[in-house]
Amino acid sequence: MASLNVYSVLVILFLTCGAVMAAKESDQIIKENNCETKMGLPSVLEAFMSIFETGSISNKCCGELVVLGKVCHSALVKRTLENPLFKDLIPVTIIAKSIHTWNNCLPLIDSPSSSA
Repeated sequence: MASLNVYSVLVILFLTCGAVMAAKESDQIIKENNCETKMGLPSVLEAFMSIFETGSISNKCCGELVVLGKVCHSALVKRTLENPLFKDLIPVTIIAKSIHTWNNCLPLIDSPSSSA
């Protein structure tokens, strides 16, 4: 139960502008593209777990991730990595997992162009 609360806090941080050390460009991209409102919380949690922990992402959440778009996906991952709470993570590993999750989701979606 406690780990669920921790993950909930992490997801909230992932969704909000709470990262004090976030790069201006990531925040600007996120704001301009309205990135924080394009995915439902359950899908955000699945995507977060598949990238920052060990987990898988469902086809439904892959669909939401692709609709979110590559630009938003990358900016949100970058901003999360810049958050001091995640300073112990290895950025190269997280970026590789992010790319892997994105690439695995693309073929599952009939119309990736719908993210435009």
